[in-house]
Amino acid sequence: MASAKFSVSFAGPLVTMQDVGRPGHMRYGVAASGPMDRLAFDAAHAALGNKAGSNAIEISLGGLMLQCTEGSVSVAITGGDFVVEHAGQKTSSWTILTIRKGEKLAIRAGKAGSWAYLAFAGDLASETWLGSQATHASSGFGGGVVQGGQALVVADAAVREEREGEIAQPDFASDGAMRVVLGPQDQYFTAEAIEHLLSAPFALSDAYDRMGMRLNGPTLEMERALSIPSEPIVRGAIQVSGDGVPTVLLADHQTTGGYPKIATVISCDTDRLTQLRAGQKIRFASVSTQQAVDAARDYAERKAQYLAQISIARGTLAQRLMRENLIHAWADD
Repeated sequence: MASAKFSVSFAGPLVTMQDVGRPGHMRYGVAASGPMDRLAFDAAHAALGNKAGSNAIEISLGGLMLQCTEGSVSVAITGGDFVVEHAGQKTSSWTILTIRKGEKLAIRAGKAGSWAYLAFAGDLASETWLGSQATHASSGFGGGVVQGGQALVVADAAVREEREGEIAQPDFASDGAMRVVLGPQDQYFTAEAIEHLLSAPFALSDAYDRMGMRLNGPTLEMERALSIPSEPIVRGAIQVSGDGVPTVLLADHQTTGGYPKIATVISCDTDRLTQLRAGQKIRFASVSTQQAVDAARDYAERKAQYLAQISIARGTLAQRLMRENLIHAWADD
């Protein structure tokens, strides 16, 4: 089968190989990792016609530059509003294009978003650890951090001209306040702290990586000293350190911790949360456990419908032209 090879001209910090993650290992102290924006990651593979859960490159604001040194392969780019330069043409993310030998691809931060995804129509070679190619960024375990000078190999590389072009972006995600379920230690915080969490704006600080994002805003004070044993942590947990500053835990979060958790961002809001940049403001809104479950089920259903829709190939340019009625009138001689 055909293969495609690339050399990495430049890779910013936190550019990593990711697949869907490695669930089931938290009891051993191993985070699930996986993509920060799971919807955008899944969309890249669906639009490209890949098997769900295949690996891809997660690109931070630092950007990524590649040069194809051998073969040809189609790629999908999704995620934040990044700038994409290919073969002398400039476009934006949420697109599928084909890279051929000698061509360069540059993906840089654009107007919005913190993470982009580059998926290949083929098998991108990377290391496997505990059955997954997802990279735990701080340790480097898994597929690994992408670095300048590195060679990338895509086995079974395919050109999918019938899928080239713009990818329809999802329009079903909530765009309001980040929804949270209070707890499990909210009862230990002052009433003012709970009020501040649910009414005041918070700004993302520049202390933001794959492990979590520290927020600037009102101090969230506890009502009394709390000493709790280290306990399991989930993605989206808002833990509060001794200085009253909240941190939202993300894909590479630690598996256990003893800081009190005032609330947890519901799973279907964490994707859009991760795409915010330092300085942007957010608000939180409390929902019940049942409301969170209902929202998650609705989101999962809408996501499945969306992925099924964009997975349908549109056809080559010639096929698309044949489907269109390009003649609207005629004249007799």
